Formats: sequence, structure tokens, C-alpha cells
Amino acid sequence: MSRFFLLLLLASGCSPGMVDGATAEKARAIGNEVVGARVFTDVVSLATLHSTDTRIDCAGLNTRLDTWCNLTNATARRFVEERFRSLGLTPEFDDAELHPATSNVVVELRGTTKPDEVVLLGAHFDAFFMGADDNSSGVAVMLEVARLLATRPLARTVRFVGFDHEEIGLVGSTRHVQSMKRPATSLVLDCVGYSDSTPGSQGSLPGFPVPAAGDFLAAIANDVSRSRVEEVLQVVKGQQTPSVLAIVAPGRGAGPLSGNLMRSDHAPFWVAGESAVFFTDTANFRNPNYHTPKDTPDTVNQEFLAGVARATAMSIVAWGDAP
Repeated sequence: MSRFFLLLLLASGCSPGMVDGATAEKARAIGNEVVGARVFTDVVSLATLHSTDTRIDCAGLNTRLDTWCNLTNATARRFVEERFRSLGLTPEFDDAELHPATSNVVVELRGTTKPDEVVLLGAHFDAFFMGADDNSSGVAVMLEVARLLATRPLARTVRFVGFDHEEIGLVGSTRHVQSMKRPATSLVLDCVGYSDSTPGSQGSLPGFPVPAAGDFLAAIANDVSRSRVEEVLQVVKGQQTPSVLAIVAPGRGAGPLSGNLMRSDHAPFWVAGESAVFFTDTANFRNPNYHTPKDTPDTVNQEFLAGVARATAMSIVAWGDAP
């Protein structure tokens, strides 16, 4: 049987000193500047755009019309692009040779002292139906972190990526990994806004135990990125974030028992041998609205979402400013 490392809640098993004191203090200070209401407002805006956008053309496809023919991306892409521009950042778009219908939105904040080292924060903006949790929540958190860092670059370059077409096979993230000029330490956000403290609300993830209540943030890593998730646990300990359950899959994470840990845009990074951590509320293992018309903003837990935004900002600063 493949082995699983389970680093449980609240950073209790974390060794001290992995993030130096000054960096941790800065990370927590910036994380505490998150404006939760702003993050939720972006979720509402993005979900509304998805609800009115033109759906993909499903003519002739052998698929379920109630899901695949309700996929949208164009107006959400423009929203991400315009928000970056409003922050004084200049968006670029991945070369579309590998998949012309896909267009990732990319901006970089050049590092002050280690610009050739890259920390990436990404979230996919395509969605089924309104896509409030999946994945307007992740996009909104990414945009909030971009706001917090836009005028104060870190030691390392921070790259923000709005991934396109995650829902049809991780297309945008696969292309980005294939075109990367520099390796990156990455944090991927997907479904980070749904929480339920009711016992029994959390479904079982095959292969390892999870709490009965779905009110934790899962931070999923592989062996390559294990040290990064340990740093996450350290920097968020005692802060206003959800409890963090860190799960480390064996090897590159692509084993037969870890397929459920490979279902988002971090997976192409793992396959390529790159370091990547995945933040999620566990999607369909918790959220009954997953990939249905019921994935609406009113089902998003605003306090939980704000806490995830704080944890994300702290993690990016800790990685980006570490000595």
C-alpha cells in the first residue's frame, strides 16, 4: 500500500524555525490586511458574469447538457484582466499554440533581490453555471492577494495566473507549465469558499482519514512540496484562518491511490516535478452544490473565505520573502 503523510490540523506537528521570525511577522501583518467583504464582492461579481456569459457550443458533443454545456470563461477572463490593470499591473496572455481556444491571464511582480526565483499564485476562472465556489472563490482570493502586494514587491518574483479551461482537462495550467521559462513554487486555489460545521458534512477522501465536519481548509502537497506546506502550517498557526489539514501524497503525487488529489491546476506542476501546494475546501467531497446551478454566492461562507484569503496571503509572503 502506498504511504501517505498526514500533517494534521492547526500546524501542531510543525517544527519551529522553518520560516524566520521577521518573515513570519511580515506575512501575518499583510495577511491581516485582507478585506473579507471585498473578496466576497468579487465572488458575486464573477458569479454574475458567469450567469450571463455565452456558453460553449456543445452541438454534436456526446455529453450531459446540464453540465458541460453550461461552461463559461470569456467575461470572467476580462474581469481578471481588468482588475490586474486597475492595480497597475500589465497582463500578458500565454502563447495559444498548444490550445488556441485557451487564454491564461498572467502578471508578474518582479522581485527586489531574487527576481529569478518565482512564487506563483493561480486560480482557474472558467466555471460551470454561476461557479461561486468553483472557482469564483479562488479567483477572488487571488485578486485580493494581488491587491495587497501590487505596491510592495517581495524579494522573489510573484506571478499571478488566471488559468483557463481547468474544467475540460487542466488545459491552461498544462500549457503554462510547458511554456514556463523558470521553475516556480506554486500555490493553486480551487473551491475555497464552502464550509459546513455539521458533523457528517465532510465526505471521505479515499485513502486517508479526514474530520467529520467540513470546516477545514485542505492544503495538499506531494513529497516535492512537503517543505512548503509545512511552512504554510507554521505561518498560519494562531492566526484568523480556518483550521488547516495538510495532506502530503507520496512521490510526485501521481500514484494509483492519490487520484483525487490531482484534480486541479496544481497537477501539471507535480507531473513536471515542480513544487506546488493546493488549497481547497475539497469540492464535491463537501459541497453538495458542486457543478450544479446551486453553486451560487449565497452558499459561500464569507468568514471562511476571508480566512482562506489570509492564509493565502501569508503563504505567498512567507515563500516570497524568505531569506
